[in-house]
Amino acid sequence: MTTLAFDDDGVDVVYEGTEFRLEKALIEEATEKSYYDVTDHEVLQMVADQPNLQGEPRRVGDILD
Repeated sequence: MTTLAFDDDGVDVVYEGTEFRLEKALIEEATEKSYYDVTDHEVLQMVADQPNLQGEPRRVGDILD
């Protein structure tokens, strides 16, 4: 299971028992979008090879509101 915890500076990730941080700048560079326009599904796809994308994607900006 993968968990994502978003804040204004990036995402704390737990992937297969390993905890790490994806910084805002890295996410923006990888997606070529503003951090607040990136979706949780896009971040999950950066982390997992075959992510289980359930539900509608949510923008980081909406998650943090």
